[in-house]
Amino acid sequence: MSFNVVGIGEVLWDLLPDGPQLGGAPANFAYHAQALGANAVVITRVGNDPRGKEIRTRFQEMGLSVVGIQQDESAPTGTVSVSLANGGIPAYVIHENVAWDYLTASRFAQDQVRSAQAVCFGSLAQRHMVSRQAIQQLLSCTPAGALRVLDVNLRQNFFTREVIEHSLNLANVLKLNDQELPVLADMFSLAGDPRHQIQSLAVRFGLQVVALTCGAEGSCLYRANQWTRGAAAAVNVKDTVGAGDAFTAALCIGLLRGLELEEINIAANRLAAYVCSCAGAMPRLPDEMRRLLRPAAAT
Repeated sequence: MSFNVVGIGEVLWDLLPDGPQLGGAPANFAYHAQALGANAVVITRVGNDPRGKEIRTRFQEMGLSVVGIQQDESAPTGTVSVSLANGGIPAYVIHENVAWDYLTASRFAQDQVRSAQAVCFGSLAQRHMVSRQAIQQLLSCTPAGALRVLDVNLRQNFFTREVIEHSLNLANVLKLNDQELPVLADMFSLAGDPRHQIQSLAVRFGLQVVALTCGAEGSCLYRANQWTRGAAAAVNVKDTVGAGDAFTAALCIGLLRGLELEEINIAANRLAAYVCSCAGAMPRLPDEMRRLLRPAAAT
């Protein structure tokens, strides 16, 4: 069984030391969700410029639909300057007033969301009032039973308590990392250790599932007082760009397929580790990665 999955928000070029790589969390998420068997669409916006045209070309080359890409006639396609610290950890300078800041909730975009079993969104694409209103309008169109996955994705100073709180109220699944959890704990006065903070978030915002990723320390999934810990797979790290988005995609597909949390956690860590072993956020996935969450009969 296939699922309709939508990533909403930014698409951009990560300007890495070795050259530009296609990125943006919702686009990364959709790419990996499609590789794992979903029908994926990215609702995003690019400029009427060579970089925007190249994004369409790259989507087509990767087999990712271009139907959700809007075109802005004045703002440029988004770019991010990326430098890598020791261990391949990225540092970002995210340029402002770009096309995805002006995303609109078009009728086509609303139709895509209405037919989706899962949507994924973050805080970065809500930094501008125009895109924020559009994303919140699109989320209001999701079916009642759909997964609404918030990959909180805190970047630079492009978030506020108001945006995070509203996004948590819209979501039913939360993914965050071990650097973002302390920020939310301080923001919402969450006491206790990380597990208690996660439980508090789940109760306060009615979240079905919370995923905490911890880099080389693996990850933790929480659902209804059930916990599972997943170990990170050992790889030679090229860079970590997009690894979290691959994890989110595996989490989403595993939940849609009704798999146990432990199985989801193992698969999500394996996929994230593979992405870390490659340059850029959207490497071509070998068949063994594509089959991670598929039923045995489908492999």
